[in-house]
Amino acid sequence: MSAALKIDEFNLLDDGECDARIVAAKNILGKRLAILGHHYQRNEVFKHADFTGDSLKLSQLAATTDAEFIIFCGVHFMAEVADIVTDGKRTVILPDLAAGCSMADMANLVKVKKCWEEISQILDPDEKVTPVTYINSAADLKAFCGNHGGIVCTSSNARGVLEWSFSRREKVLFFPDQHLGRNTGVRMGIPLEQMVTWDFMKPRGGLTDDEIRNAKMILWKGFCSVHQMFQASHINNFRKQFPEGKVISHPENNYEVVQMSDVVGSTETILRTVRASAPGTHWLVGTELNLVNRLADEVKSKNITVQFMSPTVCMCSTMFRTDPQHLAWVLDNLVAGNVVNRIRVPSEIAKPARAALNLMLEVVD
Repeated sequence: MSAALKIDEFNLLDDGECDARIVAAKNILGKRLAILGHHYQRNEVFKHADFTGDSLKLSQLAATTDAEFIIFCGVHFMAEVADIVTDGKRTVILPDLAAGCSMADMANLVKVKKCWEEISQILDPDEKVTPVTYINSAADLKAFCGNHGGIVCTSSNARGVLEWSFSRREKVLFFPDQHLGRNTGVRMGIPLEQMVTWDFMKPRGGLTDDEIRNAKMILWKGFCSVHQMFQASHINNFRKQFPEGKVISHPENNYEVVQMSDVVGSTETILRTVRASAPGTHWLVGTELNLVNRLADEVKSKNITVQFMSPTVCMCSTMFRTDPQHLAWVLDNLVAGNVVNRIRVPSEIAKPARAALNLMLEVVD
């Protein structure tokens, strides 16, 4: 083992030099290494991934791989999940520790605990409320759910998780994404008036006692900044130009966009649906730009047109932080016997978080 290589040395390299270093390091490390690439990752990094998918799929792959080192080209909460599901038996690395998630940051443990305490002034949450956290959240919030009889969900299994939750307790506290919660609740037939929004910047979420008592779902006032760029006007303009076109969007979009869409689903659902569509189909897609552009290139030869929903560029800026320079840096360090940027979730957090994640897999498997 030598002294760890500094990222500053790699920031000066062009992408071509980084590509060469990445390929060389992968060849040296061989089966000891697995690189995971999220669908929202930039192409310059995505092309080096051994496995691609959404956050849950990639974490499940991490749990089954024999690789000693797992480099997660995604954001912080994803690497945490990979460490949790591998029970610390793999070395999980995040190329850039600044790659976070603005939505996940909108709900932290202090705010959620305060919410739980304020709800307890009105009713007993451990009897009446199931806490449900979207997988796009910090490990300690997953642990909070595990400690309070709660559960984790993804965009693809949120309905099944909510059905299980309501079979146990009459209410759900859903965080951090209000839109996934609301859109899933509506599809389950829950009236909008029975879904209230908890504004974490206000006492008791800005809600009255009666609003909390009468609510079936308490939705955290969080959102994905990328998906909030998509608006109903974008769909209206598309339908005027292409009356036979189809609209597909992610459930993190706002209520109006989701209601106007022909198909709503996770990134995996979007990919599967568009790939399986008939030649001549024209799709308007409401999710992250890198995924949409790659999908458009992929299905062009099948005479399927894929159009990005927003007229302005909106990519996941935190995901974009993982660049070829950071990937080459962590790989060259591994070759030199150094581990940098390891993500390790403390056991007291990992254990209840793992329980909430495993419960999700049991409920919706």
